Amino acid sequence: MKRIATPPITRSVECGAGMAALKSTRIVYVAPAPGGSGVGDYAVDFASALVPHVGDLVQVQVAESHNATLRAVAREARRIRRLVDGYRRDGPTIVHFEQSGASLVPFWAAMMAPEIPVTATIHDPPQPVWWPFASRTVLRSRWLHHGLHYPLRPLSTVLQRRMADGRVLMTLTSVGAEETERRLRGTSVVTSRHFIPARPTLPPLTDRPLAVGLFGYLYKAKGFDGLARLRATLDDDVDIVVAGRGTEALPTVPGVRVLGEVNGTDEDDFFARIRCLLVPYAKNTLYGPVYAASGTVSRAFAYGTPCICSPEGALSEVAAEGGAVAVEGGVEALARRAGDIVRNSHDLNTLAEQIDVLKIDRSVTNCAVPLLNAWAPIALELT
Repeated sequence: MKRIATPPITRSVECGAGMAALKSTRIVYVAPAPGGSGVGDYAVDFASALVPHVGDLVQVQVAESHNATLRAVAREARRIRRLVDGYRRDGPTIVHFEQSGASLVPFWAAMMAPEIPVTATIHDPPQPVWWPFASRTVLRSRWLHHGLHYPLRPLSTVLQRRMADGRVLMTLTSVGAEETERRLRGTSVVTSRHFIPARPTLPPLTDRPLAVGLFGYLYKAKGFDGLARLRATLDDDVDIVVAGRGTEALPTVPGVRVLGEVNGTDEDDFFARIRCLLVPYAKNTLYGPVYAASGTVSRAFAYGTPCICSPEGALSEVAAEGGAVAVEGGVEALARRAGDIVRNSHDLNTLAEQIDVLKIDRSVTNCAVPLLNAWAPIALELT
């Protein structure tokens, strides 16, 4: 097991005039509504951690864009701009957006005048949005979706640089920050990590059933399509348990138990049934690699559960920092490594110790610090 490496994140809120000014500044916080995506769920807890440090925090929740027309996206973006204009007349205001690959409103609404202080967390770096025209109509056809977006990549880059120019962006991985700075010149990028949420303490890993799990929202890049190969490679006495929104639609695989969406005590029970979580993600896309943090990994760490992952995207960074093991060689190699680890008490205990350190380091309060420190000089300029 690798020794844990402490990530380069500032964990103390700066003192001084900037932070005092922030206490008199309103934050308009625009994010997807919870329940529709990992970003929306992330935003609920993250916004709560910001409240004690700012004058006022106004949460603006927007619907997921894949169900919207471009006209509806434009209308919602105008509504947010009007809202911001009203708050700016009432006092110092900073606008922050939670942006992700196909989340259109937080991207287009961020196209504000240069004098309006705008910041954003980009969850799928190095691009704030990967498909800026992915409306309901466009997404009905795979051919239309990629036939439109792939040749318009140069235009997408221009739009992204227009949105980000002179702004402060935050990423949740270091490699994501590096790639974002390279792609979006003229942008200031700060780095944090995906916070580890508070969850009940579960039995030690070695006292849990001999099982592995997969967890998260169902979509192709999550690796759920490899379930049959995972089952064929793992020993028969190692169970596979799957949970997450949409997973109930997965094809039946003998020897794989699918729970569907789990929340509250059902989520606790899911993690109590497994010794490690498999993360066979594929983050290299037709449009380039994605260096996103994994909310699924953070959720597993919350329950003291280690992860066995592919080295795609930023997952090799996750493994280097502790609590996870990255495995080259595809789904079969990942399954073989997981089969070894779930039987090895020393490996399980080492990973559990690393996770205990990370749970302290990556509290939501600590992970909010880089953004608060980036806001402080902006707030000072507004006063």
